[in-house]
Amino acid sequence: MWQRLSSIFWLGTKELRSLQRDKVLLAFLVYSFSLAIFVQARGTSSDVHNASLGIVDEDRSQLSGQLANAFFEPNFNQPILIEAGEVDAAMDASRFMFVIGIPPNFERHIVQGRPTEIQVNIDATAMAQAGIGANYIQAIVQREVSRFQTRSDRNTPLAIELVTRRAFNANGNPVWFASLMALVNQVTMLTVILTGAALIREREHGTIEHLLVMPLTSLDIALAKIWSNSLVILLAATFAVYVVIVRALQVPVAGSIPLFLSGVAVYLFFATALGVFLGTVTRTMPQFAMLVILIIVALQMLSGGMTPIDSQPPWLQAITFFLPSRHFVSVAQAIMYRGAGFGNVWPSFVTVALMAFAFFAAALMLFRRSIASR
Repeated sequence: MWQRLSSIFWLGTKELRSLQRDKVLLAFLVYSFSLAIFVQARGTSSDVHNASLGIVDEDRSQLSGQLANAFFEPNFNQPILIEAGEVDAAMDASRFMFVIGIPPNFERHIVQGRPTEIQVNIDATAMAQAGIGANYIQAIVQREVSRFQTRSDRNTPLAIELVTRRAFNANGNPVWFASLMALVNQVTMLTVILTGAALIREREHGTIEHLLVMPLTSLDIALAKIWSNSLVILLAATFAVYVVIVRALQVPVAGSIPLFLSGVAVYLFFATALGVFLGTVTRTMPQFAMLVILIIVALQMLSGGMTPIDSQPPWLQAITFFLPSRHFVSVAQAIMYRGAGFGNVWPSFVTVALMAFAFFAAALMLFRRSIASR
């Protein structure tokens, strides 16, 4: 027993030394768990930020000037007054994301209570920002018109007042969500790539034949690859949480980071087994890369990290229940955002572990057949 464990250990250290010599893959690993997470967290905000705004003021009244002065940073840049004939050229040249057109006699019609309109031209190539920005503009215009009509900052009391309280992210900061989801995606992708690439590299270099003449079983070879690559990813994930997410991005963590990393360790068992499976069914690195793209994209899109599970069709929700990535995302969000303890997430832990074990058994069976056929 101890001899077998020793063989698995030293075979795993061979994997670590092989990774150490692969400078390109090592550099990609460092980038993926540092700068890639930072950039994705900071660069994926769908909120309106420093939006360029042009105003066509054909009224030149007190109210139109009040509207022009109602747009502030950081949502909007300083509004720029332009002529009506410049709108099309300015929008075609992407000078403005929004152009507000205030018609003549706008203030007079407001005072007289006559219906009037304000035209808002939107560059909808940025769809999320365009939709949110249109709502911002509508709210700002309605507020300023109401203030002008009442000649007061006092709001008219409503029959029903909607009080909104945001739980777990009071300011709606998208960085908090994007950073953790970026880490989850990197854990899945890099684990599969490292494990599968190591298996294919041995096949291409002929070292798999050397292992076959040693007193090793297919289980020993697979377990060596699993523990070594899992250790690398676990250390990288630990660095990403403490240094990138907590320190650099300043994301407040509500729960226990060690508990989250324990969930990562359980999920790595599935991800490394998936890498062994893909490395077995493919023969070359290009085939492996194409298959990884298809599977990783599906795992990321159906895990609940991009869109909530409840937003998916019922038949698709039933399918995604059998994806360990869905349960891992649920565990990560519960611990890091809502401060859940082990008593809250242990069913997901058990579910991921059982699915990982089942997938590992299938991957090991295929790997054993692959070795036996050589």
